[in-house]
Amino acid sequence: MLAELNLESVFADAVSKHLTLIQQLDRQRPKLQEVANRMTRTLLEGGKILWCGNGGSAADSQHLASELVGRFRRDRPGMASIALCENAATIIGIANDYGFQEVFSRQVEALCQRGDVFVGISTSGASRNVVMAALCARRLGAYVVAITGEHGGKLGSAADTWIRIPSNETARIQEAYMLCGHMICDWVELAVSLNNAVQAQRQAG
Repeated sequence: MLAELNLESVFADAVSKHLTLIQQLDRQRPKLQEVANRMTRTLLEGGKILWCGNGGSAADSQHLASELVGRFRRDRPGMASIALCENAATIIGIANDYGFQEVFSRQVEALCQRGDVFVGISTSGASRNVVMAALCARRLGAYVVAITGEHGGKLGSAADTWIRIPSNETARIQEAYMLCGHMICDWVELAVSLNNAVQAQRQAG
């Protein structure tokens, strides 16, 4: 019976902490809007969004990059969005030749241009390979976004905009990542679609 009570508390505790954290995210709205506006401008000007992270954050990077390349809620042309953790051959090759700490920065060096947006995702903010990629992106003139937990470490300080999830629990932080990412994707998709519609109307006369 005691064991059952302890197990039941897993669900109740997770739901309670999740709801509390999600309600706190509204405080991040100005930063989320800043990131979404910057991404929109970049895409409209022919730039791209680069995403990276390790482990669960790598999966989140792939998920969010795919929302822009494919579709989130609306049918529209694909958007230039790349997850730097997708190409296993590239990652393994760089890790073998230069070390794991350079698996993202080497790709940033090859792909990033001035005006692009780089998004580094790390629950601790201390992932050396993500921090190195963020610093490289800044040197190349990209706009750098950090999405981290409460203690954003070096990644947060390297960013132009730092979205700081107010939690120290990895699972809760990752749940909040996805909501933030989905809201940003929704905004960007709508803003770009509205801009394209206005341009089409002007061209039609």
